[in-house]
Amino acid sequence: MDGQRVERLQEEAGQKGLDCMALVPGANLFYLTGLSFHLSERPVVGLFPVDRPPAIVLPGLEAPKLEQAACEFTPYPYSDEEGPALAFHQACATLELAEARIGVEGLRMRLMEVRYLERYAPGCQLVPADEVTAALRMVKDEGELDLMRRATAVAEVALHNLFDQLRAGMTEREVAGLLMVELLRAGGEGMPFQPIVVAGPNAASPHSTPSDRPIRPGDLVVVDCGATVGGYASDITRTVGIGSPPEEMAQVYAVVHEANAAGRAAAGPGVAAQEVDRAARAVIAAAGYGEFFIHRTGHGLGLEGHEPPYIVAGNEMPLRSGMTFTVEPGVYLPGKGGVRIEDDVVITPQGAESLTNFPRELILL
Repeated sequence: MDGQRVERLQEEAGQKGLDCMALVPGANLFYLTGLSFHLSERPVVGLFPVDRPPAIVLPGLEAPKLEQAACEFTPYPYSDEEGPALAFHQACATLELAEARIGVEGLRMRLMEVRYLERYAPGCQLVPADEVTAALRMVKDEGELDLMRRATAVAEVALHNLFDQLRAGMTEREVAGLLMVELLRAGGEGMPFQPIVVAGPNAASPHSTPSDRPIRPGDLVVVDCGATVGGYASDITRTVGIGSPPEEMAQVYAVVHEANAAGRAAAGPGVAAQEVDRAARAVIAAAGYGEFFIHRTGHGLGLEGHEPPYIVAGNEMPLRSGMTFTVEPGVYLPGKGGVRIEDDVVITPQGAESLTNFPRELILL
């Protein structure tokens, strides 16, 4: 367990008026402990009181992980036969969680865990506390940045290898399958999301899934992928042409290319997150495509594919050195196609550094 991170969690939670944080399997529990568990029918809940050492309710079959990681948890294991009720009862009683204000992950905790806490910590108040963990994770240290750089390098090698194979006549689904293979061959330990490979009119939907449509000459193909290394993610999108695209789509590509550059140039320490969005959006609006840029300019990146800070209008949070996020403007023309160019950026004391270096100019295959 990273003692300093746990201490910071306890301090942040205490400042928010919380008595304890309850975390389920996922990025936050991994960040604090280095432990990974499946989110399944067997509940796992890490309990982090602000004034005493943490405890964890977990299946007995997972208990060896605690020994291997030398974690400073008080374990409350349970067997499949007995179920988790007694373990929750013992943990909540020992930690004196009755009437406590317990911070929970509003985006992750399920009704099952909620019911166990409410039953065995009578009178407790469960409070969404995602901002507590976000405050810890938004600024990456050098070790985290090294893993993100490695994850980015994996994705870029995979893209190079994919584009060497991409040809007209292949289906979107076939190309997506090749891309997953290349991500693993390049050293990825996994993927933060299923790759998006969409071409022609299908690319007008930003999160469309690969289909059995054959890729055709003249199509622009949007390829959005990422790799994980040491739990940390990369996320990169490039749009390539199968031969020469229609004139309008070539023009759209030039606009998005300029918007991507403007967004990256606007980023820096002390800059409000929304200013990066405004810089990219202004280029697209000036070119007459403002209504076709239908999502935010970016999202935070790290242990999760999407996490704070969000690069969107209304987010006045000042960017800080060590924050990592995407810059991914796009234009999507219904019935015609779409273009997105996405880079991963880290704020530095001097400005911003792009972790992604894959060519941004339009590649014609």
